[in-house]
Amino acid sequence: MASLKALKGRIASVKSTQKITKAMQMVAAAKLRRAQQAAVAGRPYAERMEAVMTSLASRVTIGPNSSKLIAGTGSDQTHLIVVCTSDRGLAGAFNTNIVRAVRKEAEALMAAGKTVYFYLVGSKGRAVIGRIYPKQILHQFDTSAIKQPSFADAQAIAADIVDRYMTDGIDVVHLYYARFRSPLVQEPTGQQIIPVPSPTTELSAASATSAIEFEPDEEEILAELLPRNIAVQIFRALLENAASEQGSRMTAMDNATRNAGDMINRLSIQYNRSRQAAITTELVEIISGAEAL
Repeated sequence: MASLKALKGRIASVKSTQKITKAMQMVAAAKLRRAQQAAVAGRPYAERMEAVMTSLASRVTIGPNSSKLIAGTGSDQTHLIVVCTSDRGLAGAFNTNIVRAVRKEAEALMAAGKTVYFYLVGSKGRAVIGRIYPKQILHQFDTSAIKQPSFADAQAIAADIVDRYMTDGIDVVHLYYARFRSPLVQEPTGQQIIPVPSPTTELSAASATSAIEFEPDEEEILAELLPRNIAVQIFRALLENAASEQGSRMTAMDNATRNAGDMINRLSIQYNRSRQAAITTELVEIISGAEAL
């Protein structure tokens, strides 16, 4: 059995940890409100932009001069998976769930004979992906200095990805992040961002009956819209990740605070029992000594 001094030290240590987790929970709750508002506000534009580009993909005339961002390379052999994670831990299973979804997609592609590479945004995915696929990480975009995601950050990431797509022999680019549902639920989400995916049958049927007029011309508009769409989708991923990270951290720290409280209660009961046993032993020794006299 642990000594009274050791138990007292453990109780003090757990109480200090509880104060830290409680403070982190409150900070995460304060940051979550702003991050959630930004994520929710960014969804309509990103979803509408995605729908517009998907609709255009079904009606644009593909020719030798068409952009590879919409026409593709004519092959789907080499895939690049953009993995968006955080740079900080203590956020529950937030990063683990994203990496698990990425691994599932990568294994399915490799089982089909495809070549897979990874582009990491954030550092927390590197440990697992680097251990399992050590030679397949093309680049890691450093986001440690980014406190609040901005569209300029998304544009920088998008420009780098587009440049690698054009020069490194990439055929398809996927984007993975965590979509914020609630502080308790963050859903790992994947989407194809390059080339623009083909629309569903329902969307194709609806689009076939409408006509599109381009002003000033098709090539000029697509040259502007296609890179912007990639940046918008990455910006949405950054915003969703920011909200998901804070929600997951708030939940994790709340659980840690309650677990610390339970441990303090158990240690306090053990301490009181040990102290009571020690006092009883001392009383018995005193009484026995008095009777001996």
